[in-house]
Amino acid sequence: AAGTLAESVRRVSRGEDTGDLRSRVLSPQNAERISLTLAKMRGAALKLGQMLSLQEEYLPPILRDAVQRARNSADIMPKKQLHGVMEKELGRHWRSKFARFNEIPIAAASIGQVHEAWLHDGTRVAVKVQYPGVDRSIESDLKNLLSLVTYTNLVPKSMYLDVLAREMKTELLAECNYENEAGFYSIFRKLFSGRGGLYVPEVIHELSTRHVLTTEFVTGISLDEVVTTMDQATRDSIAKRLLHLCLHELFIYKIMQTDPNPANFFYRVEDDTLCLIDFGAGRAYHPKFVDDYIHVVHAAARNDYNRVVHYSKELGFLNGSESRIMLDAHVRSVVAVGEPFSAEGMFDFASTNIVNKVYELSPVMLEHRQKPPPPEVYSLHRKLAGCYLLCIKLKAHVPAKEMFDDVYARYEFSGPDTYQGV
Repeated sequence: AAGTLAESVRRVSRGEDTGDLRSRVLSPQNAERISLTLAKMRGAALKLGQMLSLQEEYLPPILRDAVQRARNSADIMPKKQLHGVMEKELGRHWRSKFARFNEIPIAAASIGQVHEAWLHDGTRVAVKVQYPGVDRSIESDLKNLLSLVTYTNLVPKSMYLDVLAREMKTELLAECNYENEAGFYSIFRKLFSGRGGLYVPEVIHELSTRHVLTTEFVTGISLDEVVTTMDQATRDSIAKRLLHLCLHELFIYKIMQTDPNPANFFYRVEDDTLCLIDFGAGRAYHPKFVDDYIHVVHAAARNDYNRVVHYSKELGFLNGSESRIMLDAHVRSVVAVGEPFSAEGMFDFASTNIVNKVYELSPVMLEHRQKPPPPEVYSLHRKLAGCYLLCIKLKAHVPAKEMFDDVYARYEFSGPDTYQGV
């Protein structure tokens, strides 16, 4: 049976169709094997699930199961393979560069694993080591993954998977380059560390390469633990920091760490500090894009239908030929996202239904939209939605409107306002 499935998948990838191929590939007997096949493409499967939906219940069951399997799989490198990577990256005598190196990883993710180590001066560090060959397999994994999900209709055509695939490839290649991540660590440390209760660990550059990243080790409790052990005031403070970070990343500095995974944050109780880790998904945004985006958010916060439509066209969400059904659904979804920035006083994330509002409108937009969204928004909306979901998880009350209004008042536009009214 496994051989039959493998041959079916190969024929799917070649575009062959013998009438009942789809039904055989998606038969109950093969559903489990498809999920396992997708999960083995760990980086690609996780990235697809990440870009399609933060709320996994909205993913097709097979893909949802594959994403969960990929996330939970904890394959680690054999010691011989680990030694080979370390020797290749840091030299034959790599061990001498550490006072102590724990060969048992403390964490394993889609493209690498993390080891605890100590330097000769006593500094405790985290050493992220990339699985060998991950970067070279991205293109083939993506091709096979997208062929399968397209042919079996796991993802509708209106998702514009060609555009999605280009963004997935760009992001995965960037995440596989630890030198790129080290650069974003340094930028974010300079911009945010030590300010407003935030901390970004230092990169140990002499022990970092394209496939090995060594940083200062940070400790703290997870955001899950914050939810169950911290009082309302602390949860509110952490959520405010998360939203402050999101707004300032995009609208002040025009760069963003776009992965809102809760595991990227640790809260240090003893000095009330939120520690930020993992900057593999860092990216920069063009000033014109950010200009138009802050205009859209500002218009949404004021429920200004015409301005939302205008700046959505400027951004590339709309092309001007959309039906009234599509325009109404688009504007309603944008206004829903802008809801925290329209409410005076403290916005209660615990009682909001923003996420449900947007997802209820998604089928209409998928059916009626005329073009794919601008490629930048895949990562941006993942971060914004993730920030909202973290605030919801924390049951936080945040002065969101006051925070956005302050950023908007300070924002420096790169060009004139293009809105001429109606």
